[in-house]
Parts: sequence; structure tokens; C-alpha cells
Amino acid sequence: MVLDDLGSSLRGSLDKLRGKSRISEEDVEEIVKEIQRSLLSADVDVSLVMELSDNIKARALEEEPPAGTPARDFVLRIVYEELVGLIGDSTELPLEEQTILLAGLQGSGKTTSSAKMAWWFSTKGLRPAIIQTDTFRPGAYDQAKEMAGRAEVDFYGNPDNDDPVDIARKGLEATSEADVHIVDTAGRHALEDDLIDEIEEIEGVAQPDTSLLVLDAAIGQGAKEQAQQFDESIGIDGVVITKLDGTAKGGGALTAVDQTDSSIAFLGTGEEVQDVERFEPDSFISRLLGMGDLGQLAERVERAMEQTQIEDDDWDPEDMLQGQFTLNDMQKQMEAMNNMGPLDQVMDMIPGFGGGIKDQLPDDAMDVTQERMHSFSVIMDSMTDAEKEYPKAIGASQIERIARGSGTSEEQVRELLQQYKMMEKTIKQFQGMGSEQEMQRMMKQMQQGGGGGGGMGGLGPF
Repeated sequence: MVLDDLGSSLRGSLDKLRGKSRISEEDVEEIVKEIQRSLLSADVDVSLVMELSDNIKARALEEEPPAGTPARDFVLRIVYEELVGLIGDSTELPLEEQTILLAGLQGSGKTTSSAKMAWWFSTKGLRPAIIQTDTFRPGAYDQAKEMAGRAEVDFYGNPDNDDPVDIARKGLEATSEADVHIVDTAGRHALEDDLIDEIEEIEGVAQPDTSLLVLDAAIGQGAKEQAQQFDESIGIDGVVITKLDGTAKGGGALTAVDQTDSSIAFLGTGEEVQDVERFEPDSFISRLLGMGDLGQLAERVERAMEQTQIEDDDWDPEDMLQGQFTLNDMQKQMEAMNNMGPLDQVMDMIPGFGGGIKDQLPDDAMDVTQERMHSFSVIMDSMTDAEKEYPKAIGASQIERIARGSGTSEEQVRELLQQYKMMEKTIKQFQGMGSEQEMQRMMKQMQQGGGGGGGMGGLGPF
């Protein structure tokens, strides 16, 4: 994720304060240097870096920590508050009728972002429409139409019309019944006069309530000039940061936010239309510092379970707590996890897990775990319905046949069956629990290691 190196280095520095009741000036200097190094390497503007680090240093040395507060928690709170202050509030986007104009250079991810935003608004009960005005890039119309179809939202474009301003005008008329109009504009390889002139004319027709600048997380220092010119041309109300699922540094996008005196509206975290998050500064920084984000995690779980049930109307996750737990149930659980997004992103949302624990894992740990889940799914696809319903009846000859049919090893098949037994044991512990107090007791027992490795935890490579 963006600024992930910053999160790792900060957590490492803060861990050195464990056990200390007071913080020294030397401790503060070390943490401030880590902040400066990480932010600068992430392409954040120098002036912003110095302002942030000076504020942290001053507060850490001058403020008196609350009685009984460990030094680490005191400094963590200051770093958290200052980073939230640096990023600022989320762009205001009311859940009501509005028109949004997207601007940015070619390749920044505007077309994909328009579909993601439209999908997000549709989940909030609004009817969005995408208007594609890009007549410059070959394939822009086809891509936009295909993405709108995947998002299941209204779409307007005209590949036979080479006047983007006219397309915008007719698109707004054709989609007049929509609640939210998202106008996607053309980009270029650089900030050219004709691009600025064109987007100014489209703005005049669309009269947007909000203009968003779409920036690739890897933009670097070039974001500053982009942000300035777009802001002078149409006025920038917010920024959409795309491609945060890669190794992008992301600091340039944060610089653009400061340069335009705007805020962040959305984060693009993957290739699918569902891979989008409404930016919330508190949650973003919490994940960065390894403090988790239960709100975003709950939203993803709910969405993933709904999607999994839609794909298989005969499966209800609550049935697992009532009757027999089968391999079919386990496979559906794995599908739901896949629907939640990349595993490393999900881990970031779990308090105390995404930060420190993930830092200790091998670099390829998440990839290995995803591959293992995929191999389990392939193995189950090679089983008969009877075998998935009654996995305890699977013998040596069946294991050999399943391994051969799935292109895996017999050892991998046995590993899957062992994982199933562990999960079945945990599910049985939950079945028939008579009171909320007993449920809480069981959850506490699992947290202390008494749950038998259930859930999906046993799928990890560690």
C-alpha cells in the first residue's frame, strides 16, 4: 500500500520505546529522522516533510503525556494525529444528485476510476451514469462501455462523434434520469494546451458540482505541476489516487492534495470495479500504523458474503452453525475471502495484525498463502459431490485419483483434508452455544490460542 515503507519504519522505531515510561530527546530525534527518510523516499514534497516532522518533534518534547500512558502509545498518538492532519479530510461527496468531472493525464486510471466510483454510488442506493467524452485515445469508448457493464451502471458515449463537448452535452441529456453523472474526460501524455482548452469547454457544459483529479500513485514529483495547472484551469476539489495495489510510493499524490488545497476522495486498490475505497483519513492512517480498520473490514466481509451467496443461491453461511460442516462450506468460505480482495489488504485492516505481524513475514508470504488457497480450490473442484459432502470417507485410492485429476500432489490433498478437520473442530465449538456470554468466552479462548487453528488462519504459510 502507499507509504508502506513509512509504516514499517515507524512501527520499528516505535517498538524501541516499548517498556519506557518517559521519552528522551534522543528517542524523538530518531523517530523524526525515520519519518523524514520515509516520506522523502516516498516522493513527498520536502516542505511538507519538514513541517510534519517539526510538529511531531515539538509536540513529543513539549506536551505532557497523560498519567500512566507508555511512551510508545504517547508518541504513536502524536504521529497518528499529525499524519491525519497532513492528509486532511476526505473530499465531501454527498449521497444526492450531482455531477462529477474527472481530469488527469493519459494512463492515470480515469476510465477505470469512473466505473469504480459509479459502482460505489450504486451500492449507496443511487443511480449513477458514466459519460465518456474521450475521443483522443483509441479504445477509450470500448473500455468505458465494458467497465460500465461490469459495474452495472448507465453509460453514454458515441464513437462516431469526434466532438467531446457535444458528447458531454448529449450525454447529460440522454442520462437525465440518473442521480449521479460522472463525466470522464480525455487525457494526454503531458499537459498540453489543447487538453486544458478541451476540459475547460467540457466543464462549461457539464457545470460539475465536484472536479476530481485522478493521479497514479506512482506519479512522483511531477504531480505538483499537474495539480497546479489543472487547479488553475478548472479548480480541483479532490484527488482520486489509483493503483495502490502495486509498489507505488504515493507521496506525489499527497503533495498534489496539499498543492491544490483539496482532499482525497477515493483510493483505487485493484483492477476490479469493486476495488475502490471511499477515503477516510482516520482509517487510512490507522492501517498505515498497524492499528487496523474494523469499519472497512466489516464492509468488505459483508460485501464478500453477499457476493458469494448471489453466486450460489443454495448456500447460506449460517447453515454451517446449524448442521454438518462440509468441504462445500469450506470452499464457499475461501471464495468469500477471495471476494474480499488481496490478502495483504485484508490483513492491514485487522488491528495489531497488519502492521507488526505482517512485517515479520517473508516478502512472498501473502503470495504463497493465496497460491495455497487456489490449489485447495482446484483440488476440491476435482472431487465428487459425495466426497465434498462426506470428506471423512475419502481414502487412499481416492486421494490418489483426486491428486491426479487436479494436477497436484497427494501430500497437498492430505493437507487440504487436515485443514478441513481443523476448521470443522472450530465450527463445532460454535454450534449450539446457548448464550452471548458463552460466545464471548469462546472468542476469548480462541484469541488466546485455544481455538484449534480454525477460521482461515491455518491457511497461512507460517
